[in-house]
Amino acid sequence: MRAELPLAAVLLTVVACQSPTAEATAGPSGVVTWAASADRMGDGIAGRSYRLVVHTSVGGTDLRIRLSNAFGDRPITFDSVYAGIQQEGAELRPGSNRRLAFGGERTVTVPAGSTVWSDPLPGRLPAATDLVVSLHSPDAGGPASGHWMALQQSYATQGDHTAEESGAAWTVPTGSWFYLDAVSVHVPAGTGAVAALGDSITDGWQSTTDLNRRWPDYLARRLQRADTAVKGVANEGIAGNKVLADNPAQSALNRLERDVLSQPGVGTVFLFQGVNDIKAHTGVTAEDLIDGYREIVERVHTAGKCVVGATVGPFKGWHEWDPAAEAVRQEVNAFIRTSGAFDAVTDFDRILRSPYDPARMLPALDGGDHIHPNDKGMQAMADAVDLTALDCDTIG
Repeated sequence: MRAELPLAAVLLTVVACQSPTAEATAGPSGVVTWAASADRMGDGIAGRSYRLVVHTSVGGTDLRIRLSNAFGDRPITFDSVYAGIQQEGAELRPGSNRRLAFGGERTVTVPAGSTVWSDPLPGRLPAATDLVVSLHSPDAGGPASGHWMALQQSYATQGDHTAEESGAAWTVPTGSWFYLDAVSVHVPAGTGAVAALGDSITDGWQSTTDLNRRWPDYLARRLQRADTAVKGVANEGIAGNKVLADNPAQSALNRLERDVLSQPGVGTVFLFQGVNDIKAHTGVTAEDLIDGYREIVERVHTAGKCVVGATVGPFKGWHEWDPAAEAVRQEVNAFIRTSGAFDAVTDFDRILRSPYDPARMLPALDGGDHIHPNDKGMQAMADAVDLTALDCDTIG
């Protein structure tokens, strides 16, 4: 058996040529180690390169990335894509930057509305790595696909500088991820992942930028230390996202397949969403939201996966709160706690609420706007998750 080398020490082995379309359909056989839900961004810029910094969860071998043109209105070509390890800022660890291939080719064209997986990059990627994916498109145009609120500084430049390990050319900072929406690794048999489907709280708003303090980040760190088969975490939160309506971004119902069910190795979906439906004052009732939850649960179960439901947190003090919205939240939370619709329940409301005013978040956990937790609140949420409830093989 050959010894596994660190990513920084290996060269890309070109695999036998196969169709990128077949890659996109089949997907990898590993487990997702990082993900961010794609949305429609501004127009792409021809000749632009991005150096995207992402923090992985589970470690493994044979890294693969997924490029997204889900919201494009035309094909997009990537003619140079590299993966390396961050040294500092846009600078990469010497010897770590390696070219990725797609169906054995250095260039890949992703059709409008599609995603494409890369070939595996031989070598080992440790858990909790600051991975850097650098990509260049000569023909980008029309709506770009990406994740606007990364809470992680990445970099851009004009021209193809993807092969360079120096950060000198990468002079344009960006707080968004472009075109990249997932990373997977090959792991030992039986290792799985959880996908957190949510809104801006899951996306990490009010947590500290560049420090990976979103609640799914804290959860990933717990999982790495725990005696559990679930090690990967995919953060599928989008700020402002709703369960039922498509504004802003596609609803949880409409993005469930692409963002969650298609991710490799995901055995459990952690559903923490609903506050945006409730506070929007669009006439959404508790029954409407419950019907949405039931549909998600049914589709996840049909896919052979489990669902953990989380109660909707308090938000009194936020400008859209009123007693009517609070009544809906209480009814929805009663359903989540007692209906038995979910395979397991995490009571985030109980963790976050003030004992003196249960409609309001505990001040020590409040990020300042009375709806988004701070770093301490994010950690408290992650600490409240029963890790055994994330293993679909152990719950029922």
